[in-house]
Amino acid sequence: MKLLPRKPINADSNVGRGIEFALAILLFLGLGYLMDSWLGTQPLFMIVMFLVAVVGQFAAMWYRYDASMAVHDAQRSAGIHQRQNTTTSPLSTSADNLTSERGTA
Repeated sequence: MKLLPRKPINADSNVGRGIEFALAILLFLGLGYLMDSWLGTQPLFMIVMFLVAVVGQFAAMWYRYDASMAVHDAQRSAGIHQRQNTTTSPLSTSADNLTSERGTA
């Protein structure tokens, strides 16, 4: 039986983000449970830690989104400037053609 090659989970993939989101919430819930059992304050710290985890994960998603959009905008503007520099106006190409024809004649 031939096994398929495994690809590592990329943190930039949606699956990686989902796993990170779920594990962070579970970790904070576990910490809240331990704090509640240690201090005898049933579900107070579980709820607080859950909310901290959710708000933190949404903030992290927001900052990642902003960073990726900044990269996309920079790439897009670099591509637009590159295209503007490589394209020439019809007047300059016809003038170049006339100059090259006169030089050869």
